[in-house]
Amino acid sequence: MTHIAYVLGKNSVLLVVAAHLVGCAGSVYAPKTAVRTGTVRTSTLKQMETLNMDRRAPVLIRIYKEESTLEVWKQNRSGKFALLRSYPICKFSGNLGPKLVQGDHQAPKGFYDITPSQMNPNSSEYLAFNTGFPNAYNRSLERTGSFLMVHGGCRSVGCYAMTDSAMEEIYGLVHEAFKGDQEKIQLQAFPFRMTARNLASHAADPNMPFWEMLKAGSDAFLATEQPPKVAVCDRRYVFNPAVAGDLNPSAPCPLGIDSIAIAEAHQSVQSSFASIPSNTSALAYRTDDAIAQKLRENLQGLY
Repeated sequence: MTHIAYVLGKNSVLLVVAAHLVGCAGSVYAPKTAVRTGTVRTSTLKQMETLNMDRRAPVLIRIYKEESTLEVWKQNRSGKFALLRSYPICKFSGNLGPKLVQGDHQAPKGFYDITPSQMNPNSSEYLAFNTGFPNAYNRSLERTGSFLMVHGGCRSVGCYAMTDSAMEEIYGLVHEAFKGDQEKIQLQAFPFRMTARNLASHAADPNMPFWEMLKAGSDAFLATEQPPKVAVCDRRYVFNPAVAGDLNPSAPCPLGIDSIAIAEAHQSVQSSFASIPSNTSALAYRTDDAIAQKLRENLQGLY
C-alpha cells in the first residue's frame, strides 16, 4: 500500500508539473457539458450602428501587452476597419519579448490567424480561442509552445486571460463574424502600442529588431485600414508582399518582395524615430511623406 501511495503521489506531481509547463492547455480544454457562443451587448450593437457596421461584418483583434488592452476592430460598410471596443486584459505572464520555448511563460507576439476550428466553447476558463502559435514565422525559428489562448477566468500562464464578462462579448463578436462567412480573423499581438515614443523608450532593448518588424505590420494596418497580408521568408515577416505565390519561411526572400508603400512608410517612421529626443513626451511623424501623413491621421485620437 505504501508503494502504491508513493506511485500515485509521484504521478500527481508529474501531472501538475506538465500542466504548468504547457501553460493554459490543461485547463482550457477540460470538457464541459454546456456550449456557449458568447453574447454581444446591446450597447455594442448600438455602437455598430453609429459606426456604420453590419453585425456580422469581419473583425480583427489587436493586443497590447504593456497597456493590458485587447481591442476589437470591425469592418464598416465602406470596407474600412475601425475600432469597435477595447477590453482590459485581466492577467498575462512574462515580459515584453517574444515567446521562445515551451514553458517560458511568455504570451505570443506577432501576427496570427484565428479560424473556427480554434474556437473552444467548452473551455473550463469560460470561453477560449487558440492564438495560432506557433505560426510560420515562429516555426522557421524553431520556437515551441502550444495551446496559447485568449480566454476567460482571469488566470494565466502564457495566455491572455480576460474576465468572463469581457470574454463573453469578445467570443460573441468573433463567433458572429464567422457566422458572417469570415474565414479567418487576424490577431495582432504587440508588446506595446507601436508608436515612435514607445520605441524610443525601449531603444536599448535587444528585442528592438523584432519590435520594429512588428511596427511595420502595425503601420500597414493603420495606413490602409485593412488587415495586411502576412507572409514569411528569410525568417521574417513581410507585409502586403509585392511578389505573389507561396514563400519558404526559411529561404531567402525573392527580390522586390517588400511593398514599396510599406517600405517607404517604415523608412519615414525610422527617420522620425531617430529625430525624437530621448526625453520627449510627444509622438511625432516629422515628414511630408503621404503614407506617414496617413499614419499620423489614423493615430490621432488612438494614441
